[in-house]
Amino acid sequence: MSGPWLLPFHAGPPAPATLLCLAPAGAGCGQYRPWQAMAGPEVSVVGVQLPGRETRWAEPPASSVDEVVTGVLGELTALLKPDDPLIVFGQSFGGLLGYEIVRRLADDYGRRPRALVVAGCRPPHMWVGAGRGLAEDDAELTKLLDVRALDEDDLDEDSRELMLDVLRQDARLSLTYTHHAVALPATLEAWGGEDDETVTPGHLDGWRAYAGGGFRRRTFPGGHYFCLERADDVVAALGAYWS
Repeated sequence: MSGPWLLPFHAGPPAPATLLCLAPAGAGCGQYRPWQAMAGPEVSVVGVQLPGRETRWAEPPASSVDEVVTGVLGELTALLKPDDPLIVFGQSFGGLLGYEIVRRLADDYGRRPRALVVAGCRPPHMWVGAGRGLAEDDAELTKLLDVRALDEDDLDEDSRELMLDVLRQDARLSLTYTHHAVALPATLEAWGGEDDETVTPGHLDGWRAYAGGGFRRRTFPGGHYFCLERADDVVAALGAYWS
């Protein structure tokens, strides 16, 4: 039996708005649990949990991007009331998944989120085939792991190999992506780290073509994983969409 795709972190009465969070490649959604306390009671922070990690570690990895998006949408549309404000936040590979969720939410359900915010993520057309090197080259995977804000002393060999395996799974998953050049019916913001050498301001500007409801590019101090390094600032900036 498969576990749920969505993990709500909000306790208590229903919140007026929902923040859906999608993690970068190789990670689970547990990193967003602390965001609930930062966000406050006005929003329910909900993480998207892909199989093969954290609470779903014993499950086989997803076979396609379409499987992930379909699974998330089935639970998300059951969770939300028709008029509930929704903000979708995706980090790196999670940004690509967030784009597909917003696109399908509009196409299949006629629903328009308040905003899609992508962080450290190249535009959809740049993902086509881009994961091939990562899926086939352990050296490239190791470089990506080393970019993450991690203390090497805290990783034993088994933990490192597990993280590499999940990164490899997500690289293979990205290869199943079919590109759809659609301008989304929502405000789109593309955020980046000032010191990010992986996703440049030019990459972020490439998202403008996908924004049908307004576009904004914004930078934060930090590198590719600035969302972990500057979580307080990131959540405060997202709060503009529910406060």
